Amino acid sequence: MQVAPPDFDRMFGALADATRRDIVRRAIDAEEGVAELAEHYPMSFAAVQKHVAILERAGLVTKVRIGRRKVVRTNLEGLRVARRLLDQYEEVWRGRLGRMAQLVGEDRKEPPR
Repeated sequence: MQVAPPDFDRMFGALADATRRDIVRRAIDAEEGVAELAEHYPMSFAAVQKHVAILERAGLVTKVRIGRRKVVRTNLEGLRVARRLLDQYEEVWRGRLGRMAQLVGEDRKEPPR
């Protein structure tokens, strides 16, 4: 069975919104129901549901029914995938900065004309 590659645009698009980042943070801290999450924001329950749905489609949270509650849980593997991509970008930029530092250092070694 082949697993589809992560949709990074969807993932980072979901994280581009401050409310959604806060929902992910709250889900890491403790499992809360959607209704409980809605109490933290100056918006309707339906708006919070939409934010959770966007995070769920991006693979960053899951909803689990526990009794009558739908609890929002962080999908740690989704966050790990995002982190790995950011780590790859960091590695590329560190390499570029290192090469630029070498070039600048080589320029300084040349005698003045």
